[in-house]
Amino acid sequence: MRLVVLFDLPVKTKKQRHDATAFRNFLLKDGYHMLQYSVYVRICNGADAVQKHRVRLYDHLPDNGAVRLLVITEKQYASIEILLGHLSEADQSFESQQLTIL
Repeated sequence: MRLVVLFDLPVKTKKQRHDATAFRNFLLKDGYHMLQYSVYVRICNGADAVQKHRVRLYDHLPDNGAVRLLVITEKQYASIEILLGHLSEADQSFESQQLTIL
């Protein structure tokens, strides 16, 4: 499964910029990678991992702005189409790669 976090955070004041940067840094440290500006994606192995990361996300929400969480399957994620531009090597590295540790 994939968690997709989409957000629009205010950055007009110094505190708002700090909060937005802290939120992005949390996402990166928590295993998300940037798919597009303000769109981050993370792999989760099952519903328990999704719930764990959902709670972690709620614990790190900034005071203002809009944050959305979308949970999709690997099959749905693999069907993403890039409609503009050319597929770069960086884009190809984020294709459906999942590591399972037993």
